Parts: sequence; structure tokens; C-alpha cells
Amino acid sequence: MLALISRLAGPGPAGRRMPLLIAAALALLVGGCAAPKYPPAPQQAATPDYAYRIGPLDNVNVIVWRNPELSIAVPVRPDGKISTPLVDDIVAIGKTPTELEREIERALTKFIRDPVVTVVVTTFVGPSSEQIRVTGEAARPQVLPYRQSLTLLDVMIAVGGLTDFADGNAATIYRAAEGGKIYSVRLSDLIKRGDITANVDMRPGDILIIPQSWF
Repeated sequence: MLALISRLAGPGPAGRRMPLLIAAALALLVGGCAAPKYPPAPQQAATPDYAYRIGPLDNVNVIVWRNPELSIAVPVRPDGKISTPLVDDIVAIGKTPTELEREIERALTKFIRDPVVTVVVTTFVGPSSEQIRVTGEAARPQVLPYRQSLTLLDVMIAVGGLTDFADGNAATIYRAAEGGKIYSVRLSDLIKRGDITANVDMRPGDILIIPQSWF
């Protein structure tokens, strides 16, 4: 290709066409580089049976029926445990609210008859294994809690979109839930062109990687 460009760059009509030829050659090179290296992410990926699991720094309300003195609103400590009246250091991290309810009930049976416990999560962070991480050329790279039916568009709104230097259509999703499989996503089409067909479901533990553009 370089030899052809040199030959055409000489005097005469071909030389005058040089700027157009260079532009066409660059367009071909850019087009070749833009081809995704990974398969496109499936649009439907959410699991209908997903159940939220408690993470460190979540806030939970523990309500003991007919025993208001045992009810408490408490944060989950960084070590994943909570402390409630009569029950010290019970592990909350990684459990559903229902699982934590049953465990607290078992612990309270030593002190009261037939305890009935309700656990309500009021602040959602979630376990680190289920959080969504956004890195690279996002306006505000950050970690987000996963929720049922979370989409790529929801994530991009939360992080403020792309920077001016982002190569959005070269972005990828690293999917831990599928053993580290990597998918390509079209963020520029989705965010800048409004192509809703580029929107896809997220899964717990996904990492969205947005590279910098070379041009």
C-alpha cells in the first residue's frame, strides 16, 4: 500500500488525487481496527431467579415480632457481621434477608419462645462478588451495586457517560458469572447515537472496560 501511495503521489492527476486516496486508505485501516475481537454481549442475560444477597456496609432493620426491645437498625460491618440484642457477631454477608432471618431466629430461641424475625435491607451495596465495576474512559469510573434487570444503559447513566477520549465501540464486558468470558459492547452507538439495540443486560460481577481511542 505504501508503494502505491508513493507512486500516486507524484506529479499529474494521480498526485492531485492524493489527499482523497490517503483519506480512503486511513478509513480502511481504521475500519479494520474497529472490528470487535470478542463476540457481542447477549441482549438477554438477567436471571429471573436472582435473589439479593447482603453485603458489607448494607444497612438492615432487624424486627423481632412482639419484642420491640430486641429490634434494631444496624449496619453490616466491613467484616460482614452484625450485632443485635442477645445475638453477637452473626454473619450477614452473602446471605439473603430470609436466610439471615432464620439464623437470627435460631439464635434467639435460647432466650425467647418461638421468635419471629423480619430483616429489611434499607441501604444496598451488596457483596463485592456481585458488584458492577466500571473502569477506563467513563466520566466517573466506579463500583455499582447490582440489581435485577440492570442494563448497560443504566450503568452508563450512573457513571455519567463516556469521556471525550473513549473508544466506546471497543468496550468489553468481563463476565465473572460465566467463568471470565469477554463480550464486546457498542457504547458509542448506545450513548452517542441512541441505538437502543446496543443495550444489553448486565449480570452480577460484570466488569465494564472502556478503552481510550487511538484517534
